[in-house]
Amino acid sequence: MTNGPAPSLKTERTTLRRRPNKGVYDRDSIYAILDEAFVCHVGFVQEGQPFVIPTGYGRDGDTLYLHGSSASRMMRALAEEIPICVTVTLVDALVLARSVFNHSVNHRSVVVLGKAALVEGEEKMHGLTVLTNHIVPGRWDDVRPPTDLEMKATSLLKMRIDEASAKIRSGPPADDDEDYALPYWGGIVPVRTVTEPAVDDGRLLAGVELPSYLVDYSRIRPIEG
Repeated sequence: MTNGPAPSLKTERTTLRRRPNKGVYDRDSIYAILDEAFVCHVGFVQEGQPFVIPTGYGRDGDTLYLHGSSASRMMRALAEEIPICVTVTLVDALVLARSVFNHSVNHRSVVVLGKAALVEGEEKMHGLTVLTNHIVPGRWDDVRPPTDLEMKATSLLKMRIDEASAKIRSGPPADDDEDYALPYWGGIVPVRTVTEPAVDDGRLLAGVELPSYLVDYSRIRPIEG
């Protein structure tokens, strides 16, 4: 009898074959990457044709919620609980080596494998709350809730996070030993996702101020523990 989900999400299918030293499989590391990003790409096959579609998402514990229009190809296909692959990537730096071959990118990426199921009823409202607050924490309680018509036009899928892996590359370039004697620059160019101050739409009612959660809004998540 288990006391909860397994701490490792490593399976035969998620095990990194190339550069296995960059593979990370613990939930905490994988969830930290998922929580910092806010756009994922969903891969699936329909009638023999592969598709990869970007969409918004949110995480609640060990469940991933995926958002889309009720009329979209992806949501209709995934509602049939077909195998899917969800990927997320954060780029941290360009890695410039002394040879073209050894150039790279410092990044943190996640691959989640499984099946998604359509969410209905009260859980659908909960999932949309999770997704909205994932992108802008605190936003759901600060806006008009969706109407019945808007809820019908929106589909929400959920996916258990039971099989996943992260791949993390950090540090300087790894040049060949003999290339360090060459007169070329080597190093990294850091890359960050930066948000600028919020700009109102020019139609605010008198007295409406910028919400506190938008002051210094950032996608970078604090490290816990």
